[in-house]
Amino acid sequence: MSANVWQQSHCMNGEGRTCRPAVQLPRALSQTSRQGRCGRRQRAEAIRAQRHDSRVEAASTKLTESKIKEAQAPEQYDDWTATGYQLEEARQAAKASMDSQSPEEWVDRFGDEPRKGADIVVQCLEREGAHRVFAYPGGCSMEIHQALTRSNLVKNTLCRHEQGEIFAAEGYAKTTGDVGVCIATSGPGATNLVTGLADALLDSVPMVAITGQVPRKLIGTDAFQETPIVEVTRQITKHNYLVMDIADLPRVIKEAFYLARTGRPGPVLVDVPKDIQQQLAVPDWSIPMAISGYMSRLPQPPQERELKKVVDALHGARKPVLYVGGGCLDSSKELREFVAKTGIPVASTLMGLGAFPDSDALALQMLGMHGTVFANFAVDEADLLLAFGVRFDDRVTGKLETFASKARVVHIDIDPAEISKNKEAHVMVCSDTRPAIKGINKLLEQYPVPEGQYSTWVESINEVREKFPMWYPEKDDVIIPQWAIQTLCEETKGDAIITTGVGQHQMWAAQWYKYNEPRRWASSGGLGSMGFGLPSALGAAVAWDGTDKGRPKKVVIDIDGDGSFLMNCQELATIFIEKLDVKCFIMNNQHLGMVVQWEDRFYKKNRAHTYLGHRDAEWHLTNETKDIYPDFVKMAESFSVPAKRVLRPEDLRPAIREMLDTPGPYLLDVMVPHIEHVLPMIPGGGSYKDIITTGDGSIEHY
Repeated sequence: MSANVWQQSHCMNGEGRTCRPAVQLPRALSQTSRQGRCGRRQRAEAIRAQRHDSRVEAASTKLTESKIKEAQAPEQYDDWTATGYQLEEARQAAKASMDSQSPEEWVDRFGDEPRKGADIVVQCLEREGAHRVFAYPGGCSMEIHQALTRSNLVKNTLCRHEQGEIFAAEGYAKTTGDVGVCIATSGPGATNLVTGLADALLDSVPMVAITGQVPRKLIGTDAFQETPIVEVTRQITKHNYLVMDIADLPRVIKEAFYLARTGRPGPVLVDVPKDIQQQLAVPDWSIPMAISGYMSRLPQPPQERELKKVVDALHGARKPVLYVGGGCLDSSKELREFVAKTGIPVASTLMGLGAFPDSDALALQMLGMHGTVFANFAVDEADLLLAFGVRFDDRVTGKLETFASKARVVHIDIDPAEISKNKEAHVMVCSDTRPAIKGINKLLEQYPVPEGQYSTWVESINEVREKFPMWYPEKDDVIIPQWAIQTLCEETKGDAIITTGVGQHQMWAAQWYKYNEPRRWASSGGLGSMGFGLPSALGAAVAWDGTDKGRPKKVVIDIDGDGSFLMNCQELATIFIEKLDVKCFIMNNQHLGMVVQWEDRFYKKNRAHTYLGHRDAEWHLTNETKDIYPDFVKMAESFSVPAKRVLRPEDLRPAIREMLDTPGPYLLDVMVPHIEHVLPMIPGGGSYKDIITTGDGSIEHY
C-alpha cells in the first residue's frame, strides 16, 4: 500500500470481527511544521493502526490457507462447488481482476499528454462506467467540476444541497444496483454528506463519495473550510482514503469502486486535496489494486456440503417460512424458482420489497413492527426460518427472545459479521444469496421436497390471513391515506418506481403499493432519514430517464409526508431544471404523523412539538384551506413545478390521473387526517402476542 494514501475501512478479520487495516502515515502529515489539532489526531490514528498491521495480515493469511485446505479435502463435489482446484482458479482470477485495465472502447482523450489531477479523477469515473454523478461545487472541488465540463461521457446533475446529492446517488444505486457517485467540496460540503454515508452503510448501498480537501500543506492547520472528513466518516463508511500523491489516483478510485460494489456493498469516500487536483501528471492506468487482504476475506462460493444442510432442514420441516431482505434483490429470479420448487411462503423486510412478487399467493408481504398479522404469525409458529440476505434488525424481530422461538434458523448472508450476531443460526452459509440459492435449487432437483409437504401449514397461514386481512376504515368525508396509496397503485398499474421519506407515509407505501419486481422501491431503512424521498426520487429518475445504460424510461413517484418533504424541498428546483419525470405525492396531515401515533398510544396524546402547521388556526379544526401551512402548491409553483391540492375523496383519482398525464415534474398535495394510525403495529421491544390491529387517534389508548 502506498505511503501516500491514508486509508481505513470496516473489514473482516479471520474471526469475522471488524478491524482497521494498516494505515500508512502520509508524508504531508509527518512534518512537524504542520502540526495542528487535526494533524495530531490523524498521526495518532495512523500510528495505532500501524500496530494492527502484522496481526491483520497474519489473520488474512491464516484464513486464506484454511479455506484452501478445506477446499482441497478429499470429498467430491459437483462442478459448481468450490473445490481446491477451483478455489486456486478463483484466486488467480481475483489477482487478474486487481490489474487496472482499460475498459472496452474507452479512449484516453489526452493521449500521453499531462493532465490535471481533476481530469484524472473524471477519467477514472469514465473508466468505471459512472456516467451519471451528483455534484455540488465549492472552493476545493471546483477543479473537478471544471474537469467534468471537459468530459463528454460523465453528466452531472446539480442538486441544490449536498445532502440532496448523496440521497440522489442512493436513489440511483438502490433502483439500479450500480454504484452511485456524489462529489462535494471540503468542510461543510463534506460534512453535509455524513447522513447519506451513514444511511448508505446501514442499507448496504454501493456508493463512492468524492470530496475536495484543502491543499496538502494546509492539512492540520484549521484552514478555511477544512474538516478531517476521513476521521469524521471512519465509522460510517466501508472504506475511505485521503489521497496524498497524484500517482495514486487511478488505483485509489478503481479500488473505491471495487470495494463499494463487492462483498457487502457500502459507501467509500475518497478525499482529494485541491493541489492534487491542480497538479499535472500522466496517469499510469496499469497500476494494480492493492487490496489483497480484502480479497482474501471475501466469501468463497458456497460448498455443496453447506447447502445440503439447508436441503436437509427443508426435508425435516413442516412449518417453514422465508424471511428475505435487501440481500435478495439481485437474486430475485433464483428466489422465485426456490419458492416454486418448495411452496414455502415468503415474508419480506422493508428493504427486500419486490424481491418476491407481492401478487404471488405465497407472498406474506412485510413482517415486523408494521408487518402483516399473517407474516408475523408465520414467523412466530414456524419450525424453520430461512433468513436470506437479512440482518435481524430490531424493527423486524422486536423482542429477540420470542422472535421465531420455535424455529431452527438457516441464515445465508454475505457478511460473516451478521451471521448469529443478533439471532443464533443453526445452519450458516456465508455467501452471496444468488449462488447460494442457485446451488440449493440444483440440489432440490436431486433431493426434491415431497409435493404438498407444507400444504397444511400454508392453509393455516391463509386462515389467519382471512381472519386478519390488511384493512383500513372507509370514510366518504376525508381521504384515508391507505386508500390514497392503493388508488395510486391502481392508476400506475404498479409499474412506477416508488421512493419515500420516513414516517407513516413510508409504512403505508410499503403496505399498500404492490411491488412485483426488485429495485422498484427506494426508502431509508436502517437510518430512517427524513428528507430522503424527493432527492432519491430524482436520482432514480436520472437512472430511468431512458438514456442511461439502456434502461427504459419510467415514472418515479415520491410518496412523502409534509414534515419529511420539507427537509429537502429545495430539490424541486433540480427536478424542474433537469426536466425529470418525478411526481411528488405528499400525504399532508400537518403533523409528524409517526411520532403523533406514538404520542396517541403511549404518551396520553400529549403533543410535544409534533404539530407543524399554524399555531393559531389548525386546519383539521377550522377546515379552512387558508390555514393549511405551508402551502405546498404555491411552493411548487414558485419553482415552476405544476401542482394541485386535493381534499375530497371523489377528487383523488382524477387528480392522480392528471399528475401522471402531465409531462415532467408534478406535485400533488393530498390532505389526510392526522389521527389515522399505521396498523398492524407491534410496540418497540414487543412480540407477536403484543400486536395491535385496531384503533386510531380518536380514541383513548391508556
